[in-house]
Amino acid sequence: MRIGIDIRNIGKQRTGDETVFFNLVKNLAEIDNSNEYLLFTDITGENIIQKLKKKLAIEDKENFKIIFLNCPNKFVWNIWKLPAYLRKSPVDVYHTQYITPFFVSKNIKIVTHIHDISFLAYPEFIKKSDLFFLKNLIPGSIRRADKVIAVSEFTKNEIIKYYKIDPGKIEVVYNAVGEDFLKSDYSGSELFEIRKKYNLPEEFILYIGTLQPRKNIPILIQSFARIKEKIPEVKLVLAGNRNAHNFDDDIDNEIERLKISGSIIFPGFVDEEDKSALFQLAKVFVFPSLYEGFGIPILEAFASRVPV
Repeated sequence: MRIGIDIRNIGKQRTGDETVFFNLVKNLAEIDNSNEYLLFTDITGENIIQKLKKKLAIEDKENFKIIFLNCPNKFVWNIWKLPAYLRKSPVDVYHTQYITPFFVSKNIKIVTHIHDISFLAYPEFIKKSDLFFLKNLIPGSIRRADKVIAVSEFTKNEIIKYYKIDPGKIEVVYNAVGEDFLKSDYSGSELFEIRKKYNLPEEFILYIGTLQPRKNIPILIQSFARIKEKIPEVKLVLAGNRNAHNFDDDIDNEIERLKISGSIIFPGFVDEEDKSALFQLAKVFVFPSLYEGFGIPILEAFASRVPV
């Protein structure tokens, strides 16, 4: 078969959904030498593509090919760019997440991955422009899909509740801790270098993930402020990309209001190969999110034997 997979999120510091698709492709490359895989991306630059091939371990896999389709707008990519390619060079199965491509032949079986539907549970935390597209495009995408993959029974039940679709159309495929994460074994000197790389204190409480409003970080900051006098040696580390989409401005507002900037560390986005080390260095992991489809970081903390 010819199988298309949307890998646009790989390499874009998207945390959870990027991790899922990265491990999906990497493991398929390990076990499948017979089917042909077309990996669709909008990432530019030959150097970046080569690095991507190396990370996915597909440099020597003739049945895995990265297809670059240039388009600055992700919705136009789905509506026009990708369908135009698939009309000329169709696949048997196309696997994406959330929004399926438009105007694609019914002969192409569509699988869409739904990580959560927080935009319906907490619409006030989503940008209005994003909410407009999600509310208008996802119902049709779920109807068009031949299979919907939910990452948990909770997400499956939420999809049924909000979209009233046949439960038989949904397959639950649980998320898991990535194999590379589980294999991570650091020497004392390596942990020292990673601590230095991310400017980590000796003792800290860790949060790692996106910094969107749904993640409830301002409440975490307020909670930390109430106990920090009892544990003055402990800092709060908020690991995530501050420049990513939909950053919660109340994070900075709360830090300023409570005057605790000296006790909070922002190491930025953490490279996947360093993530396990941060968990191992932390005293405790905190996950205050208001809504999750699954919550991979909790499993990563468990695997690292860090209290949650």
